[in-house]
Amino acid sequence: MSAVPFHYVDLRAFCYATEDEKRVEAALETFLPEETELEREVNEGHHGDRILVYSVRLERADDVRHVLSRVAELDDFERLLSELEQRIDDNCAFYLQFDKQAAYQNRVEFGDGIMLRGKVEAYPAKRERAIETAEDAFHNLASDD
Repeated sequence: MSAVPFHYVDLRAFCYATEDEKRVEAALETFLPEETELEREVNEGHHGDRILVYSVRLERADDVRHVLSRVAELDDFERLLSELEQRIDDNCAFYLQFDKQAAYQNRVEFGDGIMLRGKVEAYPAKRERAIETAEDAFHNLASDD
């Protein structure tokens, strides 16, 4: 896939007081190119517990391509393709969640814990055009494998 039809990709994961920080970092890094710096923000939960929020925005084409290539490793990639219409909003944003525990084990699976949001390039910037663009991109990813 030479062209990357996303302006950027954001990834985010929460680390709750019951979780190991290094494991959550490792899970998120499953999707990232090497040497990517994670932002880390400390928040407080409803009961006063500490919640760390790890996040990163990738804007370089090679970095976005790397993340999308990991997305293409989904065991149920056909499900992603069939759900694209539900995963892209009116602002051309694409949403996906991954299983944090699977990611820690270097597997890419649907689930909870790691959120991905990507801004799909669409000209004109309409939802329908963004869906077509994302479909083309993900079909190209599938054929590259």
